Order: sequence, then structure tokens, then C-alpha cells
Amino acid sequence: MSVRRVLTFGAALVAASLALAGCGPAPEGGDDGAQAEVCARMVTNSGGLEDRSFNQSSWEGLQQAEEEYGIEAEALVSTGETDLEPNVQQAVDSGCELIVTVGYELAQATLDQAEANPDLAFSIVDEVVEAENVKPVVFDTAQASFLAGYLAAGVSKTGVVATFGGGNQPPVTLFMDGFVDGVAMYNEVHGTQVRALGWNKQTQDGAFTGDFEDVNKGKVLTEGFIDQGADVILPVAGQVGEGAAAAALERGGTSIIWVDSDGYDTLPEQYRAVLLTSVLKNTQQAMVEIVGDVVEDSFTNEPYVGTLENGGVEIAPYHDLESLVPAELQGEIEGVRQRIISGELVVESPSTP
Repeated sequence: MSVRRVLTFGAALVAASLALAGCGPAPEGGDDGAQAEVCARMVTNSGGLEDRSFNQSSWEGLQQAEEEYGIEAEALVSTGETDLEPNVQQAVDSGCELIVTVGYELAQATLDQAEANPDLAFSIVDEVVEAENVKPVVFDTAQASFLAGYLAAGVSKTGVVATFGGGNQPPVTLFMDGFVDGVAMYNEVHGTQVRALGWNKQTQDGAFTGDFEDVNKGKVLTEGFIDQGADVILPVAGQVGEGAAAAALERGGTSIIWVDSDGYDTLPEQYRAVLLTSVLKNTQQAMVEIVGDVVEDSFTNEPYVGTLENGGVEIAPYHDLESLVPAELQGEIEGVRQRIISGELVVESPSTP
């Protein structure tokens, strides 16, 4: 398994209260003049802005922060690897106080610019960069995907479920670890033998498409799982997951669990018929909190870790497929949620943030 890269620098010392550089006046809408002077720049990874994943949700969070704090925000969209470093440089050159970067592809550029600009506040989503002025935003998605795995096992008619990823990376495999553990707990509670294809938690290896953009790869892989009897499938592969939804819709009798955002809202409407739930990362909430910290001069590099307890992760409503989830199963899932929140049940993964 590839290990999450943790990048550090030690030379730059940042004052306890960041001396943030000013930028151009923002649009009207803040509660006071000080708030209206703050601006933020976000750099997407190569998936682009409307990726139905954390680029999109991070931007939605900054838009919410515009409303709440009267800041001015702008997204710099990367369409390929060659855009990444120049876009971070452009974000820094804007003079804005807060620079948000999204995903592991931007880790090195974020570190480099943070070292060169110790008076600016940086935040990186879904990746860890250790620096005095960089706040990682990460999510313990294993907690929510544990619930999704328990759900999948509970609604499966064939006794076979599956998951696959876009790449063998900790933010991906964290979902997969929680999912197979949730299936295992359902089997333990009910004395069943539901099988989870696509991931071996012990060896940390399984099924991957090799990218997060080729929808056809997701469709082909999902068709293979359906051929093996899987009737609930969790793709952890960004846009590639749409291929899984397409295969489920064509074949019939199979449902999909989306990730990051609520697929009911972000996927094309025809896929609502096969969407059981989604494992959510509340990136929007994190962005609003971070902007608030910058506005109030209380920004720190302490990581934001989304959990079930703080609402940073969750599973979405069952929407059109709620009839597939008996009330008794819904009650069991709520009980498991409360046990995780209380600490009675600890969901473990090598990739836990």
C-alpha cells in the first residue's frame, strides 16, 4: 500500500497571531469592515471544480463562508498536473490571507509556498502537510463507511457486496476498511456470511481502477462484481464511480453507495433509482470554520478531523430506496452510530487520520 505522504518544514516560525497580508476590497456583505477585507483562494486538483467530490464541496464551503463572513473567494481550477504549481503560485500572488488546496497532488506545492510565505494561512483538504501555517482537513470516513457496510450487508439479497477504489491511497482505503468492517459486524450480529469483494483489509490490497476520471473503467469493474453476485457496491473513485452507477442501472437489481457528497444531489438524476446512500464528508463545514478562524485571527495548524461526533462525516438519507431498509435495520444502524460516537465501538484503520 502506498503510504500517505506527510510533508514537513521546520525553518519557518509563525507568530501565534498570524500577521496576514491584505488583499483587494471584497464585495459588500460582511458584518463589518474588517471581515470584508479578507479574501481566500482555492486551488483544485486535476479533477476540476465540478468533480462531485471534495473540490466541489470545498468550493461550496467557501461560498457559504462568503455569505457568513462577507469574504471574497475565488477558485483556481486545475485541469492537469502542469496547472497545479502555477495555480498555487497565482493564489499566493493574489495577496489573500487564506490559500486552500485540495488533495494529495497539491501537497508539495502547498508545502513549498507555506515555507516561502509564513505569514499566510494555508489549508489542504484530504491530505496532511505538517507546517506551522498549514491546517490539514481530513475525515475519519471509516466511521461512516462502517455504517454503510452494515447497511449494505443488511439489504443485500445475494449475500455479496463489493467496493473498489480509484487508487491505493489512504483517503481511499480508509473508506474501504470501514466498509468491510461494517459488513463483518453485521455478520457477527446476525450469524450471516455476507461476502465483501474488492478489498482485503489484512493485506491492504484490492480492486482499483488506477484513476479517478475514466468512467468506463468503473463500469467494467462493476459489471465484473455484478457477475460475481454483488448487489450493493461502494465505489471510492471520484468521477469513475459514475460508471458503477451506470452499470447498476443497466443491469438492475444492484444499488450503489456514493462517497464524499450526496450522490442524490450531485449525480445525474437517472442514477437516483440505484443510489442507496452516500458516505459524506462535510467539507463545507470545515471551510466555514477555517475562514472564521482567519477572520477572527485564531487560525492554527491543528488538523480538522471530521468524525461522526462532530458531524464531519455521516451517511446520507436513503432517499428513493428507503423502502429497501427495514425499520429494524435502521434502528440497528443508529445504535451502531451511537456506539461509535460514545467510543464504545472503535473503528480502526491503518489510514485513520
